[in-house]
Amino acid sequence: MDKKPQQQRIAIDLGEKEAEGVYSNLSLVSHSQAEFILDFARIVPGVPKAKVHARVIMTPMAMKALQANLKANIERYEAVHGEIKASGQPQLPPIVGFDTEN
Repeated sequence: MDKKPQQQRIAIDLGEKEAEGVYSNLSLVSHSQAEFILDFARIVPGVPKAKVHARVIMTPMAMKALQANLKANIERYEAVHGEIKASGQPQLPPIVGFDTEN
């Protein structure tokens, strides 16, 4: 009889500070061969500068897993709440220091 290996469960510890979360209405993604860098910033109307409030650095493999997780969660969200309309996003000027074409 073949026994399937049991999947290891990982306990996630969410600290009090991290549980508060960080609000972001702008995300920037850049990458090298070895890693992806996700910057989460906040744009305030009338202010020509966005402040990065969190930076997450991930391996390409972890980023691919995040992509699949985001896709699945967006599909579940839209099944309940309807399609997310992206057309209402403000037109952003070019962001200094980031190549937004990729």
